[in-house]
Amino acid sequence: MKRKILIVDDEPNIVMSLEYAFKKQNFEVFIARDGSEVFSILNGEIPDAIILDVMMPNVDGYQTIKKIKETVNLTSTKVVFLSAKNKASDIEKGLKLGADSYITKPFSVKKIVSEILELLN
Repeated sequence: MKRKILIVDDEPNIVMSLEYAFKKQNFEVFIARDGSEVFSILNGEIPDAIILDVMMPNVDGYQTIKKIKETVNLTSTKVVFLSAKNKASDIEKGLKLGADSYITKPFSVKKIVSEILELLN
């Protein structure tokens, strides 16, 4: 069975490069441009992992992860923040809210793919 990943970012270039990389790894890829789109996708799909930007329009990544962690059928879904917010306090906040990892931008696509694969094994 294919693993599923949800990529949540408002930056098209990031979304495209990550989508391509995860499809090459045989993932089924879902995309949301902001936190409000996340839950329309999660109504029908339960991803194995979510890559989540912090700074997005409408609903930010911090609000989104709070909702994800309160959703019963998503408790085993791995969440990785991918953000330009790189202060120790930002990273700490993301991890405290329940993220499994926090990767700062600019980033290596290879590093994110290997991080996700590691979390899922």
